[in-house]
Amino acid sequence: MRLEAITWERLTDALAERIVTTTAKDGSPWLRVAVDGAPAAAPGDLAGRLAEALRIRGRAVHKAGTFGFLRPASLRLEYGREDPDAYYDEWFDRPALWREVFQPLDPDGTGRVLPDLWDPLADRATRSAYVTLPPGGVLLLHGPLLLGHWFPFDLSVHLKLSPAALARRTPEGERWTLPAFARYEAETRPEEAADVVVRADDPRRPAWSGPA
Repeated sequence: MRLEAITWERLTDALAERIVTTTAKDGSPWLRVAVDGAPAAAPGDLAGRLAEALRIRGRAVHKAGTFGFLRPASLRLEYGREDPDAYYDEWFDRPALWREVFQPLDPDGTGRVLPDLWDPLADRATRSAYVTLPPGGVLLLHGPLLLGHWFPFDLSVHLKLSPAALARRTPEGERWTLPAFARYEAETRPEEAADVVVRADDPRRPAWSGPA
């Protein structure tokens, strides 16, 4: 894949413009956008920039992170605290994301979504209040391992890190997750699955796959 250098500011503006000219694939009045990437790639940062750019353009935005939808510790840590296959398969409550985030944004949905479900530090439900995203609004879901689960994204952005950059930028205590991301690359091939690819090996100098 050929990538071209770009600044984060220009990238954010280009993505925001693409989002506001995109229509939902299933006719839904809401758009569902993925910002996919390992924690080391900081997908939440790009989602935050996009949220601000979209609000400036008059669009309502709901930004949600997958770490707010972790499964209880008794389930995700059943095979130990540092099992990469469990991280890949068991850590994130994907049925809850379907139920609480995506189904309300179906074409006949209510727009009433749950911001988060589980507090991993307290290991209990957050009891967050539902929020209503008005028609025309945009869901920005950010986090790792988002692609390959049939989530109904209308646009997906993958933040790509080389294996060396991923290892270098992942904190020592989280490097046990690296095999999970190697598995993601091999099984899901996010660089091919995503609509837009952003290489973020050097956080100061991103490059992207360009407009559609």
